Amino acid sequence: MQKLELTWIGKNEELRVEPRILLHDESKDYGDSNSENMLIHGDNLLALKALEQEYAGKVKCVYIDPPYNTGSAFEHYDDNLEHSIWLNLMVPRLEILKRLLCKEGIIWISLDDNEAHYLKVISDEIFGRKNFIADVAWEKSDSPRMDAKLFSSRYDHTLVYAKNIEHVKINQVKTT
Repeated sequence: MQKLELTWIGKNEELRVEPRILLHDESKDYGDSNSENMLIHGDNLLALKALEQEYAGKVKCVYIDPPYNTGSAFEHYDDNLEHSIWLNLMVPRLEILKRLLCKEGIIWISLDDNEAHYLKVISDEIFGRKNFIADVAWEKSDSPRMDAKLFSSRYDHTLVYAKNIEHVKINQVKTT
């Protein structure tokens, strides 16, 4: 069966990530010790792999704000990668996040125009095009107002996908 897909250098090179174990560092504890919340310091792919063992199929909602790949300088990660490298970094993370979601789970992915449309296509492949819910536009509060030479760049995207659209229930906000 033929299908439309996005291809790039290295797409089909399978990344093998061995199972990981999270180690608790009590010196970093803060707040309610009975809380189930965690702050994980480390490589996000390895952290996701560690979470997968205990939380696969249990997560209701995921929000990610990956590097926009704009060439900006950040202290903790490179935000100026060759496009195919950026896509190769995103795919395994999205695949693990899908496995973490419960059947009614949804994922929200924040991006700008630099990569949003490419990520939409690979998210269609990973989550299934039928599970796409919306591309929510949101206005950046720190963006310059109406200074673009051609079109406004005040808005970013939030791509929203369901693990299984048949099980998603979103409560509507009532307006008066």
